[in-house]
Amino acid sequence: MSSESVARLLDQLPEVARAYLEGRAIDEVECIVADLAGIARGKAMPGGKFARQSHFYLPNSIFFQTITGDWADEVADGFTEPDMILTPDYTTATPAPWTADTTLQVIHDIKDQKGNPVPYAPRNVLKRVVDLYNARGLQPIVAPEMEFYLVAPNTDPAREIEPPMGRSGRRAAARQAYSMSAVDEYGKVIDDIYDYAEAMGLEIDGILQEGGAGQIELNLRHGDPVRLADEMFFFKRMIREAALRHDCYATFMAKPIEGEPGSAMHIHHSVIDIATGENIFSTPEGAETPVFLHFIGGMQRNLPAVIPLLAPYVNSYRRYVPDFAAPINLEWGRDNRTTGLRVPVSEPAARRIENRLPGMDCNPYLGIAASLACGLVGLIEETDPSDPYTGDAYQLESGVPRGLGDALGLLSANGTIQQVLGEEFCRVYSAVKELEYNEFLQVISPWEREHLLLNV
Repeated sequence: MSSESVARLLDQLPEVARAYLEGRAIDEVECIVADLAGIARGKAMPGGKFARQSHFYLPNSIFFQTITGDWADEVADGFTEPDMILTPDYTTATPAPWTADTTLQVIHDIKDQKGNPVPYAPRNVLKRVVDLYNARGLQPIVAPEMEFYLVAPNTDPAREIEPPMGRSGRRAAARQAYSMSAVDEYGKVIDDIYDYAEAMGLEIDGILQEGGAGQIELNLRHGDPVRLADEMFFFKRMIREAALRHDCYATFMAKPIEGEPGSAMHIHHSVIDIATGENIFSTPEGAETPVFLHFIGGMQRNLPAVIPLLAPYVNSYRRYVPDFAAPINLEWGRDNRTTGLRVPVSEPAARRIENRLPGMDCNPYLGIAASLACGLVGLIEETDPSDPYTGDAYQLESGVPRGLGDALGLLSANGTIQQVLGEEFCRVYSAVKELEYNEFLQVISPWEREHLLLNV
């Protein structure tokens, strides 16, 4: 690699990447994007080649693939797999500190051969929604929470998932929410998560034990939606790597263990007036504004249509059951964790609404985009919310679809949400999810064999 190309590359990298590379040569660069499932796709190349090139190509079919590896080829006009053009977003460059050599990860922007953003690329979908806010002089702010399980290694899909073995020699215990000793049981994994995050320049707001056996919650700081989605994309990959170093798996599956709570991706939302820098949800005197209520109203009315993005798999709906710490309603309330939409205790400048419906199995770009889209429609249409709920909303009837098939029908019926997210994206996403759902319907479960084989 020439010294000139090295210098040119280093000038474009953020400080965290330059600090990591100090005194080292770049062995490899992973050029990556997130597919519909949030899986990293792309190419790895030697550092020298990356420094010399401006872009590379991937076929558009990476967005037509189901989680099982099948292809929804009917979404294309002939399955010719034309190339997309991927260019590096250098602001995302960060180390991959778990690798044996000196490796950088760089998220890439995705355009078609005419220079237009590919409409079904998840990062582009989120950028589209943020741009719609910006066009109105608004900047959305989000703060996501990540819940996940550490579990014992599982190489046999027919075997049930078990909690990991802790340092005490016992498996992680359930119903130990906020217990520091429970977190200490797998402290080596947590230590690596902290170390990797520091090396990658990712800021952790806090880590705590959740209610499930081996269930962790990791909170991120608030900020720009695209930047936070990038960080979650990196975090999910990094956490898996940290777990593998200590003979366990990290899973972001919505409901991995029967009888245990599911894993959520709660999203806190506020909106800033770009001209003034003020939170539009609060008046100068500190009261709630009408637009705050409109944002909530938009979420209540439109969230059912985006549930396929917030709960993207058949397993996702196993989380939506009463009394398992997951909301199954569209109510809103102040400091009420039984409602799907919660207004946390805060100072007026930090007034926000927490969407508790998304599962951790959702693609962070799409989950955040979907949630923001609902609030934006409420702002535009000046949607009034219901009265705030003050009781136990777990006792109410479900306000969300109970299965992926029903959820996809609601998405296809909501033209306004399709316009915000992009009609082409919704067409491709629905086709992929329909194919996944149809594949699932061909599988006969142990429950069916146990209870139906001889009894019906």
